[in-house]
Amino acid sequence: MSRTERQKMQAGEWYCCLDSELSVLRHQARTAVHRHNTAPPDPAEDLSPPLAALFAAHGENCLIEAPFHCAYGINITLGNNVYMNAGCTILDTASVTIGDRTMLGPNVQIYCAQHHKDKDLRAKGLEIAYPVTLGSDVWIGGGAIILPGVAIGDGAIVGAGAVVTKDVDAGQTVTGNPARPRQV
Repeated sequence: MSRTERQKMQAGEWYCCLDSELSVLRHQARTAVHRHNTAPPDPAEDLSPPLAALFAAHGENCLIEAPFHCAYGINITLGNNVYMNAGCTILDTASVTIGDRTMLGPNVQIYCAQHHKDKDLRAKGLEIAYPVTLGSDVWIGGGAIILPGVAIGDGAIVGAGAVVTKDVDAGQTVTGNPARPRQV
């Protein structure tokens, strides 16, 4: 029995992102994101109901400032007390897990998709997805980009504008492009 493109995506295999089922899921995410981004500010500062319903799971006291964008939303899991400043983008073609008390500055981008390097296969929509994990008490500076497959350990700091291409150890501070441990 052949597997759907969604099943391949979730299994971490090559899949076609031009698939109709995936298109429906992306539309569902765009609808929830639009509702989130155009809603009046909630004085309770809780995760907006459209995103709370979309995400795989979320803890308590999470706040995502508008505007926000995600690819599917269904692959995002938030711990407790997660904060994302305005302009964050999560392209969650694989699981994205964000631990307790983690903060993302404005315009942070998290990518899970890796498009095929062969131009003909790329033109046919072939890509593969790698999960991204941010531990607890992580601080991601504004404008940082987290690439597919990266894990960032508990208590780590990613400097503003850094491009994180490799895992970051717990408690480590990285800066630059590509991100490297900061010498203090």
